[in-house]
Amino acid sequence: MVFELRPATSRDLDFARELTRNNMLRYYIQHDLLWQDEGFDVGWAGRENWLIVSGSTVLGFFSLSRDAKALYIRELHVLEAFRGRGAGSWAIDQVFAMACKERRPALRLTVFENNPAQALYARKGLKVVGTDECFLRMQRDIDASPG
Repeated sequence: MVFELRPATSRDLDFARELTRNNMLRYYIQHDLLWQDEGFDVGWAGRENWLIVSGSTVLGFFSLSRDAKALYIRELHVLEAFRGRGAGSWAIDQVFAMACKERRPALRLTVFENNPAQALYARKGLKVVGTDECFLRMQRDIDASPG
């Protein structure tokens, strides 16, 4: 399967919200957290959003934010039908390349402590650097040396 990135637009909000809710609601329930569509929508509006596509098929998306310390993956979701085919791994590689190109010190994300996606993140070089309640904070440092 060949993957590509396409910038997401406001027309993709409903898809992204539904995919995120479907993927994450069980974790929200398990950790007694409240899912709010409005909260997702506000986050979406303030982030850089990309669709993961193969041909004309949208497989998933990711959302990014930045500060002086890192490039942050705020959301990364793949439709269940396309999991295990390398789209998530490929997407992380793309984001890491963005972080390198932008000369960010690190790539960071937060994941529920019981989300099996953390194994993928670890395989992609992200290490647990802290915990917050039911979340793991993961980071991959960017080598600042020229290369």
